[in-house]
Amino acid sequence: MMDSQTSQASQPSPSPQSPHTFQVDLRGLVDLLSHHLYSSPKVYLRELLQNAVDAITARRATEPDAPARVRLSAEGGTLRVEDTGVGLTEADVHDLLATIGRSSKRAEGLQEARSDFLGQFGIGLLACFVVAERIRVVSRSARTPGAPPVEWTASDDGSYTVRTLPDAERPEPGTTVHLVARAGAAEWLTPERVGTLARDFGSLLPYDVRVGDEPVTDLPAPWDRSYPGPAARRVALARHCHELFGFTPLDTIDLSVPLAGVRGVAYVLPSAVSPAQRAGHRVHLKGMLLTERAEQLLPDWAFFVRCVLDTDSLRPTASREALYEDETLAAVREALGERIRAWLTGLAAGDPERLAAFLAVHHLGVKSLARHDREMLRTMLPWLPFETTDGRLSLEEFGQRHPVVHFTRTVEEYRQVAPIASAQGIGVINGGYTYDSELVEALPSVRPGTVVAELDAETVTAHLDAVDPAEELALSGFLAAARARLDPLGCDVVLRAFHPLSVPALHLDDRDARHEQARADAEAQADDLWAGILGSLRGSAPRARLVLNHLNPLVRRISSLHDPELIGTATESLYGQALLMAQRPLRPADSALLNRAFIGLLEWATHSEDGQA
Repeated sequence: MMDSQTSQASQPSPSPQSPHTFQVDLRGLVDLLSHHLYSSPKVYLRELLQNAVDAITARRATEPDAPARVRLSAEGGTLRVEDTGVGLTEADVHDLLATIGRSSKRAEGLQEARSDFLGQFGIGLLACFVVAERIRVVSRSARTPGAPPVEWTASDDGSYTVRTLPDAERPEPGTTVHLVARAGAAEWLTPERVGTLARDFGSLLPYDVRVGDEPVTDLPAPWDRSYPGPAARRVALARHCHELFGFTPLDTIDLSVPLAGVRGVAYVLPSAVSPAQRAGHRVHLKGMLLTERAEQLLPDWAFFVRCVLDTDSLRPTASREALYEDETLAAVREALGERIRAWLTGLAAGDPERLAAFLAVHHLGVKSLARHDREMLRTMLPWLPFETTDGRLSLEEFGQRHPVVHFTRTVEEYRQVAPIASAQGIGVINGGYTYDSELVEALPSVRPGTVVAELDAETVTAHLDAVDPAEELALSGFLAAARARLDPLGCDVVLRAFHPLSVPALHLDDRDARHEQARADAEAQADDLWAGILGSLRGSAPRARLVLNHLNPLVRRISSLHDPELIGTATESLYGQALLMAQRPLRPADSALLNRAFIGLLEWATHSEDGQA
């Protein structure tokens, strides 16, 4: 028996394997492009414009005075795009067009100019198969003057042919791309559609681009043009905003980050939007429209503006329809946020009327910013509106009126305590709205000496005047009947004396009480297993309270009743009225109670009248 070493030595050595080349299914690749990489077939025209512009850029790298023209012509389901760019030789055609993904910008002698280009020639041309069944390219190289014109013709089945042409077919350097529409895609090659797409994608391109005789480019950009004065500039930019986004802005903010090659404007929305709504901004890359839906361009708090800008430093994603998240984009986002922050500070310092108009619509966005920016909070203190027991006031004005700034964390708590606190001269801010409680708690950091205190139902109850013990003892029978009626609802009854006299009862609870009530409701509706689990979670949290006002004449009359059933019905009525006054959402049990109490009081009233008759 041979040992393992002998066995291994006897094995033949593996023979060298020849390399293989990946085979690409062009139809499958086109399907991938059209359904997964690109959001719409319209990007085919952007790819053609990118190729043409890049070809001109490549030629001008060695011939600064070379012509810079791009001409598009659409007719009868066909499209012709002609440029005066660097052109291709037969070797370039095989190297660039037959090899998917290789970039013409890597051609010899042009590596150092890489950042001046927009896309990749091979993959960009391939995208045209999204709308075309056949592509024909006729090109003549400017770098190799003696090279003849070359023709590359490809079909969407993956086959292509290459041949040279007589000089007369293409006397001057440059490239012409011919497309023939595929079945069902002819609408994308109509003159109207081509013109619209060309203007949309290429209005800021640096070269002379035309569809037929109509110019596509419109330079300089609206934000870089000279105007007779600031008013004329605002009018022109407002018109530009309406054409792009469909609204007339409240104001315009210049966006300029020279180190990142960013220039543009931000338009302030004229109506409020949700902070959760993702804003879509228009971003041009070296003049070519990259996307109309750039969501990560600005900080999240700046949801009240829509931007349009041009950049030469931000990186596009593979589809070139979005921005690549990297350190450069993060730095640009921070810089643009600083521009918007500076605009707000400038309004606060020099244009309070315009700031007030802005805050009337977009105070939520500024509050979001002020949460994290103490300087912005300090600047906006005299302007940001809050709901308070003194009306809508700024934190600055409220702090001047009240030595202690009380606030509630929820809208429900505010509605419970506001009438009583106001009657007793206690100022309260409703902190239940988005960001408000955080800003109130941050107030001492920007306004030294300010005392901030949370005001909840427990605190309010403690501040209400107690009833004389002898009087409360005399009403023990009434209180026992009232408590028995509300006990199934998880609510206690207490007697206090407070102002205003017109309020007969208050419904007070806190977050712990609401959580306990929610648990009890869930337990009542659950099956035996879940009821047992929920029952084991029962806590010792305080229950809700119905605080009866001993100073109110109606409560005094009710407390003098001796019929337990009538006392219960009246107590239920006060409970329901207190819920409605606090604007609390009614549970099914509460709605049933209100209906029962209403009917009970009607029966009692009509019964009494019958007895008197």
